[in-house]
Amino acid sequence: MGGVGLLVHATPATVAELRPGQEVTLETTLVVREESLTLYGFADPDARALFEQVQTVSGVGPRLALAMLSVLAPAEVRRALAQGDLATLTKVPGIGRKSAERLVLELKDKVAVVGGGTGPAGAPAVPAAGEGEAVASQVREALEGLGWSARQAADAVSTVTGGEEPPAEVSAVLRAALRELGR
Repeated sequence: MGGVGLLVHATPATVAELRPGQEVTLETTLVVREESLTLYGFADPDARALFEQVQTVSGVGPRLALAMLSVLAPAEVRRALAQGDLATLTKVPGIGRKSAERLVLELKDKVAVVGGGTGPAGAPAVPAAGEGEAVASQVREALEGLGWSARQAADAVSTVTGGEEPPAEVSAVLRAALRELGR
């Protein structure tokens, strides 16, 4: 960058997308410690936000947060936290049962809103302003995972939502998009 080399810590998935000589933009966060300034890079803002959010839990530092995103996609981490899925969280090296329980306890309600999951007592979460795109993105990813092309998925979500921000529930938008694609 401008003749200065910077060491940026990133997940293997992020690094795999990069090619030598290719210009790239990464979402970064700088972790300041007494003895170091450490830069972490992410392919998208969602991963960076989750990286910062999990560090609010006692005992979770940047290395463990990066390990979580190396093993699990941001959507998987959010789902596991929102649903209290300890088995998924303990797949991450450095996270045992107690750490997973602490993560779920402290972040369950916080990630449910961001991730479009369920809120307290299983009630549908109401996304904050601007989070409709996160719902649309999750639905597009789900449709692609079911075998539709990215274009088909995007068109179905756009048709169902009328180009507006989708409602709060991923499941409702997904059902409607599946009906649309079934025509």
